[in-house]
Amino acid sequence: MAPLTLVALVATGCSGTPSGPGGPSAGSGAPAASSSPASPVSRPPSEARGASAVPRARVCDRPAAGPATPPAGAVTVDPAVVGDLAAKTEQYPPHTTFWLRPGRHRLEPDAYAQVIAKEGNRYLGAPGAVLDGRKVNQYAFGGTARDVTVRHLTVERFVAPHNEGVVNHDMADGWLIEHTTIQYNSGAGLMAGARQRLRASCLRDNGQYGMNAYKTGDSIRGLVVEGNEITGNNTDDWERRRPGCGCTGGVKFWAVDGADVRGNWVHGNRGTGLWADNNNNDFRFEDNLLESNDGAALMYETSYNAVIRNNTIRRNNWVEGRAYAEDGDDFPYATVYVSEAGGEPRIPARTDRIEIHGNVLEDNWNGITLWENADRFCNSPANTSTGYCTLLVKDTRSCAPPAIARAPLYADCRWKTQRVDIHDNRFALDPSVVGCGAECARMAVFANEGGAPDWSPYQGRRVAEAITLRQGNRWHGNVYRGPWSFLAGDPGRVLRPGQWQGAPYRQDAGSVFAPGTGG
Repeated sequence: MAPLTLVALVATGCSGTPSGPGGPSAGSGAPAASSSPASPVSRPPSEARGASAVPRARVCDRPAAGPATPPAGAVTVDPAVVGDLAAKTEQYPPHTTFWLRPGRHRLEPDAYAQVIAKEGNRYLGAPGAVLDGRKVNQYAFGGTARDVTVRHLTVERFVAPHNEGVVNHDMADGWLIEHTTIQYNSGAGLMAGARQRLRASCLRDNGQYGMNAYKTGDSIRGLVVEGNEITGNNTDDWERRRPGCGCTGGVKFWAVDGADVRGNWVHGNRGTGLWADNNNNDFRFEDNLLESNDGAALMYETSYNAVIRNNTIRRNNWVEGRAYAEDGDDFPYATVYVSEAGGEPRIPARTDRIEIHGNVLEDNWNGITLWENADRFCNSPANTSTGYCTLLVKDTRSCAPPAIARAPLYADCRWKTQRVDIHDNRFALDPSVVGCGAECARMAVFANEGGAPDWSPYQGRRVAEAITLRQGNRWHGNVYRGPWSFLAGDPGRVLRPGQWQGAPYRQDAGSVFAPGTGG
């Protein structure tokens, strides 16, 4: 079967990774946001969760405990017969259960040979069952059939092209991937469709992503990612091969409406751990352990309405943070990076803000950065999500002079970092552990000066002043340990805690600063 062309995926427009301050949003005409927290209960700073509160989802080193005998009515698949799984899938009707015997199962030795699933099919692996692409086949499971289950199976050594995926290659809806190991593949180990559930699985050492949550037509709704181990992905080092592509990491989410990402162990990925990029909405990241990723633990970019709570986040961004610092780049590359993303009450979600609370951040290169690129908005050359506009404007072409200089387009043509509420977190950093000096341990809210294109209504300092002072972005009730400094307005404005808490910023009311913070 010929491969789908995944529209050069929007990955050509993967919204700006930080290669130089690249991000979007914030008009000074944005309405002031409420500063009241979204959750009904705030934990006092002294009760912030400890690192031990989030257990590791140890999945990859545990053998899959699939059924040792075929379930009643299941069709048995023989590893000694090349192509048996694909042939029997074609032979039997929808809603058939297939049981793969122990051993290495192979497809026909053709790049496009794959299993074209039928609606409701279930693929169950016996202990030791492996579907092996042998570095020949591009895809393992494809087709547009809904509600397919893949369980207790190892899928490895497939060679999907860049931006494409091995399991659920055609982004069908309603799939359940559970107790499955997807490893050592090129491209993404897994694509996603609406209502997809990824549970208790291992996404390990795949060439680009563990999972690429992108679907043609931007129609992913109700995604669940729960209890997985996501580690070592981007083995092909795509950011080096295509600098600034923004196309790597543990998981990439693109235009997903409604996602629960909980209880995962995301570690050791080359690049960002979890990256929501471009018109995502209504996310909950909770009870995850995010550690030792080369880049940011979590990026939420050109997106809306999220809760980030009760996560343990440690030792992230040591590789990329140090590399940028050594190149003389003073941008505060963050552990939690909110870039042109914010709360928007007009877009339906379970919250109307981005709330970051109850998290423990330990020994990361930096803390939380709230950023807007003043030159990035719909129809701007700096909008790297080519052809996309905000969820508030349907036609990107309308974001042009003279209308863009007036309400409502002045505000609605921008992805704005607004209504971000950061409270009841614990931030700890020991420079002797991280191996850094003044270039780390930074918290930031700022934007660049607007300058392009020449018709932009966001010239000069207006976006920087809006994100810093008028868009409802608020730190409060946190605990700090270590030499933290704070950046506001622009990267050259470094503040001590007292300055950060004083006028005009008035941040971190009720927070606790251990001795030495900001020294």
